[in-house]
Amino acid sequence: MSRPRDTSPNPRPPAAPHSIGSAGVRDLYKRFGAVRALEGVTLDFPAGQVTALMGENGAGKSTLLKILTGDHQPSSGNVLMAGQAVRFAAPTEARRAGIWIIPQEPEIIPHVSVAENVYAGSLPRRAGRRLDRAELRRRITEDLERLGFDKVLDPDLLGSQLTPAQRQLVEILRALTGEAKLIAFDEPTSSLSECEVDALFALIRRLRDDGIAVVYVSHRMQEIFQLADRIAVLRDGALVGVQDAATTTEGDLVRLMVGRDLSAMFTRKRVVTGRLVLDVRAVTTDHVTGVDLQIHAGEVVGLAGLIGAGRSELALALAGDRPIRSGSVTLDGRSLRSGSPGDAIRAGLGLAPEDRKAQALFLHRSIRDNTSTVVLERLRRFRFVRRSAERALAQEFTDRLRVRTPSIEHEVRKLSGGNQQKVVLARWLARRPKVLILDEPTRGIDVGAKAEIYRIIAVLAAEGVAVLVISSELPEVLGLADRVVVMQSGRITGELTRDQATEEAVLNLAMADDIAALTSGAPS
Repeated sequence: MSRPRDTSPNPRPPAAPHSIGSAGVRDLYKRFGAVRALEGVTLDFPAGQVTALMGENGAGKSTLLKILTGDHQPSSGNVLMAGQAVRFAAPTEARRAGIWIIPQEPEIIPHVSVAENVYAGSLPRRAGRRLDRAELRRRITEDLERLGFDKVLDPDLLGSQLTPAQRQLVEILRALTGEAKLIAFDEPTSSLSECEVDALFALIRRLRDDGIAVVYVSHRMQEIFQLADRIAVLRDGALVGVQDAATTTEGDLVRLMVGRDLSAMFTRKRVVTGRLVLDVRAVTTDHVTGVDLQIHAGEVVGLAGLIGAGRSELALALAGDRPIRSGSVTLDGRSLRSGSPGDAIRAGLGLAPEDRKAQALFLHRSIRDNTSTVVLERLRRFRFVRRSAERALAQEFTDRLRVRTPSIEHEVRKLSGGNQQKVVLARWLARRPKVLILDEPTRGIDVGAKAEIYRIIAVLAAEGVAVLVISSELPEVLGLADRVVVMQSGRITGELTRDQATEEAVLNLAMADDIAALTSGAPS
């Protein structure tokens, strides 16, 4: 697999020689009881470079950051600043020393202004302890102009009015108004738009060029190759490699993270039967037109297309969440009622939607609650849910899907993205579906968790479940599917067998209307 070309407007300069920089760790160990979170990690973060930190969930990335920032104390080993061992008893001490972490969800005070959020803890005061608003205005204006944020951040906005990108800018301002030596970004783009991501990347390059050591944690390989000078990979708490980003490839990183090639994740025995399970005929909704789609027991069908093609809208219509204006959907011989999710579930159709947090999970409820929610009628006796049976069911599928959790009573919001997705799948496996629709099943999860999801899909197909996989990642579609169906503008533009399906063939069908318009000379 080739390395993506860096198309950024300001390509990074050649990486500086490997050296002890602003911060680092030496022979770092961390244990939580019997769990070994870090195993003898020695790693430096050179000033003026972006060091990407990669690894599966549970590899030790978060633990390493928390030790750097004083949230955790190491079991043994040292944190280094300018080559000298230091120890931070709390995050405030780390920040005073110049180490900051920009979390996925920055802590913003909702009812006060940007200016007050930036200087929280060090607000200028007049005699009598009253806030010196004139001095606060002078400081924030000067810092915004100095850092180039004056056009994108209004100092008078309330914390509750900020976008996710602006919340991150406030956290970065907090760091840069002091003497930041190292700034760590933990999955910073998870809730940003494309334009906001571009602005964040420009800022990170500026921080690097100003001589600040940057640590960037992400599972998104494209981002890593756009930003990083060097890539450090953790596996099972140990540092397994530090790569020069200019000479490494995605394949190299995957092998370091999971110990095998990406292609090995897609091996499964084909068990397609002749029994038609899902039969969609001429379905038309507000977003799709005249869709015909058939899936057989044990078959994995990939649904491909560009953003806006109508794939997710079709999935929601099949699951009863969107009304069907014309056409029919038959599941194992039973006609499904339009706009009735309950009818679809009772017939044996499950949907793991695109946005698991907003559309599928009860984030503040337990794994047990989330798993049992669609099978409660099976667990009831005299109108009461049998809690022992509910716990046994949740534990069975938590074990089967290898969900990493301390307990089935653990809140789902505290799980990693990959484990949250497994909980969604556990819910439907508990229901024993005949058809399972997976919309972007591996979005926002790391390579190791992807391999687990692929394994689950293979097991479901082997058990005779008809699976429809919607994915924007073409290698994923091609690796999983027995057939690939392609959509554009709410219509199916073609179907490819496994032997016919290539990235070029799929993209040609995904842009069929545009290609036809260009060929005919009509405006696109």
